[in-house]
Amino acid sequence: MTAETDAKLIEEGRKLFAGEWKFVWASPSIETLPPMAGVEVAFAGRSNVGKSSLINALTGRNALARTSHTPGRTQELIFFDGPDNAGLRLVDMPGYGYASAPKTQVASWTRLIHQFLQGRATLARVYVLIDARHGIKDLDQDVLKTLDKSAVSYQVVLTKADQVKAAELQKNITETTAALAKHPAAFPDVLVTSSRSGAGMPELRAAMVRLLKERG
Repeated sequence: MTAETDAKLIEEGRKLFAGEWKFVWASPSIETLPPMAGVEVAFAGRSNVGKSSLINALTGRNALARTSHTPGRTQELIFFDGPDNAGLRLVDMPGYGYASAPKTQVASWTRLIHQFLQGRATLARVYVLIDARHGIKDLDQDVLKTLDKSAVSYQVVLTKADQVKAAELQKNITETTAALAKHPAAFPDVLVTSSRSGAGMPELRAAMVRLLKERG
């Protein structure tokens, strides 16, 4: 990959995400999923890891995805479509792990996530969001193992990088990269982002443009 190619993809990504993005569907169960279309990219992660904030930062909109300080607020698979003819769809998944909801509800969300990951032919990639302050936890490992078993490639995105000192961030990046080496379906490269500062967003957009080209 040359610097020229990288710059071209980053510019294409900027244009794609500067277009109109809109909410199109919410699915509380596997039976209510929208018809498969285009290339789907899903965002998974622990509750309150910053999935909604990341989607808002990617699309340059403050309220496309609803954010909340209450962990576990997103209780459905939320679908967003990009500009007409772009063929890209973003999926905001319910957070796993801690949630201020009954255990039966948390269990049903977890089941929904696992079923979606294993049975969606249009799902091209899952971005697994990990808090840069904490690194990969046991709950994250469970999800990574599920992804290894399914036929979906995934990449880890460290979030909230602006809230970590540089030396600690570098240590967490190194440890995360080493952990991913044990997972066959994982991309070896870790993306580092901050929804607040915008760091890493151009690279993440470019990665999705590359994915569109590969699946096109």
